[in-house]
Amino acid sequence: MSIKEIDGHVYAMKEHNEVRPAQRRRHSAEFKAQVVKACLQPGASIAAVARHYQLNAQLLRRWVAAQQARTAAPAHESMAVTPPAGFIPLPISAGDPPSAVPDIVIEIKRGAAAVTVRWPSSTAAECASWLQGWLR
Repeated sequence: MSIKEIDGHVYAMKEHNEVRPAQRRRHSAEFKAQVVKACLQPGASIAAVARHYQLNAQLLRRWVAAQQARTAAPAHESMAVTPPAGFIPLPISAGDPPSAVPDIVIEIKRGAAAVTVRWPSSTAAECASWLQGWLR
């Protein structure tokens, strides 16, 4: 360490060879699994677990989110969806011309007010996007 006086002020500066570059730590898959398992225990705090294992809490949140995404994906694909009461499936063959397919009709009632939206079936994906945005 060198000490210099500049304009009546004393500065202590580290020598160039004293500065060490930051090193990234690498963690094994087993360690990550152990730490994530600790986070998923009832009543466990991610911040507390991160402090215990001397990890960054945001890094640990990413590990937990990644683990939950991996475990949720297969369960979501295998879920059977039951249609709501009153749902009537309409058979539509792939060979039907677009004009033969009925429009999408959405009826929204709130109190005494009622709104009916008609959407062409050929643009069902856009209808779904619009409806998701509207329901937010």
